[in-house]
Amino acid sequence: MENIVTDVFLDTMRPTPRRVRRAGPAAGLALATLLAVTGCTGGDATDGDGITPVAFTVTGPLCAELPAGTEPGNPESLAGMPADQAVQWIPVLTTFDAAVRATGLAGELTGVTVLAPTDDAFAEKFSRTNLDELLLHDTDELRELLREHLVTAPMSVAEMVAAGTVKTVAEGELTVTAQGSVARFGNEAETVCADYQATNARIHVIDHVLGSLPTTAGGEDDHPYH
Repeated sequence: MENIVTDVFLDTMRPTPRRVRRAGPAAGLALATLLAVTGCTGGDATDGDGITPVAFTVTGPLCAELPAGTEPGNPESLAGMPADQAVQWIPVLTTFDAAVRATGLAGELTGVTVLAPTDDAFAEKFSRTNLDELLLHDTDELRELLREHLVTAPMSVAEMVAAGTVKTVAEGELTVTAQGSVARFGNEAETVCADYQATNARIHVIDHVLGSLPTTAGGEDDHPYH
């Protein structure tokens, strides 16, 4: 199979073009702070009517490189969207978005927590040929992989860390621990930008693909595809 297949597939799955910035390191907030608040509220600040406004705060080392303020895809703008639409506006989730669309899983991204691996995470896990096969042919296998990234209820990072373990839609179980400024799932993935809110869902961007599929990246056909 030609390596160009994945590029074409991802291009057809992307939404209207938006600003995309290169990922890079940035400081995150300690989970100790997250555990002291409920969800993503704006603390004690109030507006002129004495009503505490909601602050759509995301946390993690990658957040500074993602849309913020009034940019398209900023956390507040995604809060009223279904999760399958919201992930389209997070620039580092183009492969995850394509996988959701290829498998018809969009309807399952409600009432859940979405642990969405970055494009880099997919590139580190799968070779180009393997990814092509998953997206175009082995969609049942890909669907089951994605379900291992869906927690059965919408939960903030603080709530998951406090719970210690969470169950996935695939009927698996993930251990969640605080690891410095991020949350770690098992011994594999860590949050890099957590606590996006969507309609009846939470989205946490993670740095590793979960699940039991073998790692195939690093072969002769493997090179960046995003």
